[in-house]
Amino acid sequence: MAEESRHQYDESKVKTLSSLEHIRLRTGMYIGRIGTGAHPDDGCYVLLKEIVDNAVDEFIMGFGREVRIQVEGNRVSVRDFGRGIPLGKVVDCVSKINTGAKYNDEVFQFSVGLNGVGTKAVNALSRSFLVRSHRDGQFVEAAFKQGRLRRELSGKTEEPNGTYIEFEPDPEIFKDSVFKPEFIERRLRHYSYLNSGLKLVFNGKVFQSRGGLMDLVLEELGTDQSEPIYPPLHYTSKTLEFCFTHSNSRYGEEILSFVNGQYTSDGGTHLSAFREGLLKAVNEYSRKSFEGDDVREGIVGAVAIRLKDPMFESQTKNKLGNTEIRTDLVNRVREELLHFFNRNKPIAEKIVAKAEDTKQLRKELQEVKKLARERAKAITLRIPQLKDCKLHFDKRRDKGRGTMLFICEGQSAAGSITSCRDVNTQAVFVLKGKPLNVWDLKRDVMYKNDELYNLMQTLNIEDSLDGLRYEKVILATDADVDGLHIRNLMITYFFRFFDLIVHDGHLYVLETPLFRVRNKERTIYCYSEAERDTAAKELGGKPEITRFKGLGEISPKEFAQFIGREMRLSRVEYAPKPEVAPILDFYMGKNTPERKDYIMERLVVPVEE
Repeated sequence: MAEESRHQYDESKVKTLSSLEHIRLRTGMYIGRIGTGAHPDDGCYVLLKEIVDNAVDEFIMGFGREVRIQVEGNRVSVRDFGRGIPLGKVVDCVSKINTGAKYNDEVFQFSVGLNGVGTKAVNALSRSFLVRSHRDGQFVEAAFKQGRLRRELSGKTEEPNGTYIEFEPDPEIFKDSVFKPEFIERRLRHYSYLNSGLKLVFNGKVFQSRGGLMDLVLEELGTDQSEPIYPPLHYTSKTLEFCFTHSNSRYGEEILSFVNGQYTSDGGTHLSAFREGLLKAVNEYSRKSFEGDDVREGIVGAVAIRLKDPMFESQTKNKLGNTEIRTDLVNRVREELLHFFNRNKPIAEKIVAKAEDTKQLRKELQEVKKLARERAKAITLRIPQLKDCKLHFDKRRDKGRGTMLFICEGQSAAGSITSCRDVNTQAVFVLKGKPLNVWDLKRDVMYKNDELYNLMQTLNIEDSLDGLRYEKVILATDADVDGLHIRNLMITYFFRFFDLIVHDGHLYVLETPLFRVRNKERTIYCYSEAERDTAAKELGGKPEITRFKGLGEISPKEFAQFIGREMRLSRVEYAPKPEVAPILDFYMGKNTPERKDYIMERLVVPVEE
């Protein structure tokens, strides 16, 4: 009877949640990932962004030229000097879904937050939340706990108009979340570039820009000391702004995109329209037929639009979906660039010459590709380093879920995995040694290096990610210095040439045990020294402790569980190229003396007891 009741579907099983309960139960629908604060898209930064967005919207509408942000631990405060929330609606505006002035074009024409959810989500997801609105000598203050009103005050004030909000993310939801100042500062720099004249003060540090997107492009060039071929081309109007230049020291393209001050990390209609408009302008001016990659190779730029009714793919607003603006935007970009090219022929000729060089390199690369394919066919019809599985991933047909490719170093590690793997879903690719560091190399290296070429062919990602043969690509290297170096080299390879593998969440690192602690009754596998010490205490006496230096030391019988149901995987997190490039440039670039000094200054020498 109990089993029958559990599966019964009737009126008693249908629940209606309040908006507050829904936000707390389905947090991801409102702020995306929760995370720990280790990634700039984690939830704690989304909470801060939602509050700062409102303050910036006031500036855009011509009210308040300064925003003060204070972060102490996990407690955040934001004070703007705009109009202040209407005093009779303070509680409603921060606690009732679908309440706000942003539905009214007369009040907010180019707002980011148009759905009346942002501040309410922050309130619902905060342990404590306080709002205070100052308007014309009067104030109203309301305090909340987990979205529920605790007290409300009102009275006279001498404070200037504006809104003050203070909150602390609820540790029940954001368990290990910690704010990183560098992520906040980068976001505030973006706000300043997109809103010339706005003064943002974060923990006493001032962010202010007079040059708009020009300042942003110059900063991006400075991250790796790239030299522009020509001074950045900058266009600005009320609803469209863009700026770009080309550099010979850059690979690929790097164009940041924004809508109403919001950084759209996944681009969208505005970015694709800008790219198309640029290509059309260059082809029309030069009377040639370049491809998009020819024109955009080495470009560093930014495009920002202001839009009355932006439609994003989610509450986190990472990608713009308004398709109706595309044609008009393409034509505006094309026309403005043609005017510029005709007035500045020396710069236009440099852009055309850069495209010509790229086109020529692409032709040469095609020849290298052809030779590489012929060489591969001549050696063998199969990839010698691959132990394949029977099933393969097919995203379009939704087949092959759970398939994975382990990338191992050496035959001993590969032997352990191969002998205990699931032959249906688990494949193994064996590296012969340390792979090539490709950070400063061009794409043709993949066709000149047999190992990198074979890996690309194994994954079937030469031209796009559409043919990816495995749902998960797993780096399975030893937990020693060499293994970690190989792991970093492989992550660099994917970020450099196939960053969509990382972006779409396909790249992982296999966590394998460092220690085995056992006595006659029990065996415990430990992934850290702390786990080892805890296990030793738990078993008592003098248990046998084995330190695994490499995967090859773990017997196939033991290894089966580490790639089975209890497998521990850490996903390699994606970050946009502007954030990744300086890090990889320092650790994987050609600045060996500087890197050596950095390591030596921070070297920790263990003290013997």
